[in-house]
This record gives sequence, C-alpha cells and structure tokens, in this order.
Amino acid sequence: MTTAELSTVPYTLTRLGVIMSPEDGNPNEVEGVLNPASGIGPDGQFYLLPRLVAAGNVSRVGLARIVVEDGVPVGVERQGVVLEPDRSWERGVGNAGVEDPRVTWIDRLGLHVMTYVAYGPLGPRTALAVSEDLRDWRRLGPVLFAYEDDLDIDLNLFHNKDTVFFPEPVTAPGGVESFAVLHRPMWDLGETKPGQGIVVPAGVTDKRQSIWISYVPVAAVEADLSALTFWRQHRFVAGPAYPFEEVKIGGGPAPLRVPEGWLLLHHGVTGKIDSAFSQQQNVNYAAGAILLDADDPTRVVARTSEPLLQAETEDERSGIVPNVVFPTAIEQIEGERYVFYGMADSKIGVARLDHV
Repeated sequence: MTTAELSTVPYTLTRLGVIMSPEDGNPNEVEGVLNPASGIGPDGQFYLLPRLVAAGNVSRVGLARIVVEDGVPVGVERQGVVLEPDRSWERGVGNAGVEDPRVTWIDRLGLHVMTYVAYGPLGPRTALAVSEDLRDWRRLGPVLFAYEDDLDIDLNLFHNKDTVFFPEPVTAPGGVESFAVLHRPMWDLGETKPGQGIVVPAGVTDKRQSIWISYVPVAAVEADLSALTFWRQHRFVAGPAYPFEEVKIGGGPAPLRVPEGWLLLHHGVTGKIDSAFSQQQNVNYAAGAILLDADDPTRVVARTSEPLLQAETEDERSGIVPNVVFPTAIEQIEGERYVFYGMADSKIGVARLDHV
C-alpha cells in the first residue's frame, strides 16, 4: 500500500499492564508517577524518565532502568532524580515543576534532547535540556518562538505543551535542512491575564488546541547548540477531527520513522477542560495515531478515527486524574516496539505497538 492509498493507520496497541507505580514511602511520588520519556543509555540498557509528583503537585524527572524479561518490559529499577524544579522560571507561588518530559535521541547531534514543561510563575512553558547519558542534563532554557508576520501573532505569549523533536533532520519550508519539533499552543490568554480571552493566529478558525510544527536550521544548531531553543516557521499540522478528540489533541512520543512515513502517536480529549493551573477531573484522554508524510511532515496522510487505546482498566480509569491514557515514549526491545503511557496521572503502563 502506498502513502497515497492509505485510508487509515495500519498499527494497533495492545496493553500489557502496569510497569511502574508510586513507591510506598517515597515523598517524590506521593501524587503519582506518570508520562515518562525514554532512551537507551551508554550501557545499552533501556530507561524511563518518569514524571515524579510530590505533595502539592510538584514534579521532578526521575530515571529508572526498564526491567525486561523474555523480551517484554515488566518493571523498573529506580535510579534517582535527574531534573529538579530548581530554576526561578520552573517555580511559581503555589505551583512548581518540571513536567511531562519527552526525550529524542538525535544522532546528528550525538545527544538526547529533552523537551519538558517548566511550570513557572506564569504557567506551563516549554524548555529544553540535553544529555549524553540520560543522567546529567544541561539546560538550554525556555523556548523562544520567532515572530512571523503572516500569523499576526507572537507564540511567546501562549502556554505550550506536548513538545517533541523528530529524531532526524527534515526539509523545512523553503528547502532548508532543519530539526523539526511538534508542539501544542494553548490559545487562551485569560489563563495568564484574566479577561484577555482566546486569540488565534491569522487564518485559524478552530480555537481548539491542536498540533503545530516548528523548525530550527541544522546549520544554526551545529554552530551554536543554544539555537535549538529558537523555533521558527510555525505551521499547523492537525486538529481535532473525530469524536474521541472533540476537545483537543496533542502529540505523544517522538515521531517514529516507518515505511508509511512518520508515525505520530497522540492523545485526544473529550469532556470539560478546567484551568491550566488545576488537575483536571472531568476529561477523558485516549490514544490515537497520525501518519505524516515522510518528506513533508506538515501533511497528514492518514489518521485513526477511533482510539487505539482508551481508559478501560481500573488503573486507567481511577487515579489523580481519572480516565486517562497518555502515550509519551516508544522503545524497540528485541524486535518489538513498546509504548509507555500515563495511566490516570498516577501510574505508568506499557502496550505493544504492532503493524497490521
């Protein structure tokens, strides 16, 4: 089947169970372990980088080796905390955290690149850190968005989440070799300054939160790594289209290069979203998939009309935020691909990703 002939996404998810739960007596985990990043260490071992939530919804990023039995991930061995909210822009009055990391190994740079949510004084903001070994992380700082007059908007004004880099360079609009990154702008300025309301870019009619893409020229990053934080050429990629995505969608793990193009697992949300500063209680998160064109990742070639995975088990339906399946990491272990996902903002599950 060619890309042009695709009508749906030829992949399935099969849940295998819980791989990580909060550890009794661990103050860093009293409000959950969830939404992990992942990577392969210099020792060849597979690791999760889970979000660890302490009392008061204060988040850290941990490190845990994945325990594999007969080729299947079955548990973890904790190895401490690798990122704390210890910068001023990661701490506010009544809120603080380094949340929901996504990690992409970018071979061109020889680095693991982490995007994460810095939950600071004005709310959630995207930030970057890099590492050679998954243990020692160097912050590059908060992301900045280049102004583009055709959008008639400054993306720096908005909260932003669900950010993740592609693992290899792509060709940006205009033909420049670039690193590409997906993100989800949050258009309600009233979250920061009450009364401002929802503002969207020129030409955008759907005010629901959607998946966007931005680019960073490879040459700029190779000259100065800090350029990785300066994103430009912002483009809409995909918005809510089906009932399980009625409220919003957002990207998940790093896009996976597959024969059909780029496979992006994402989450779709139904229900009612409360303030960005509160833990949601009236939502349902399910996992879907989108195939992006191999040469032009702004172009959607197929997507799932029904969830690949939705909250059905007790661990997925009951927790800090009930009814949540939230995929954030993929690793290939002994020939099989496994997806790691947040369960009700409380635990971490694993599912096998299969081609059909």
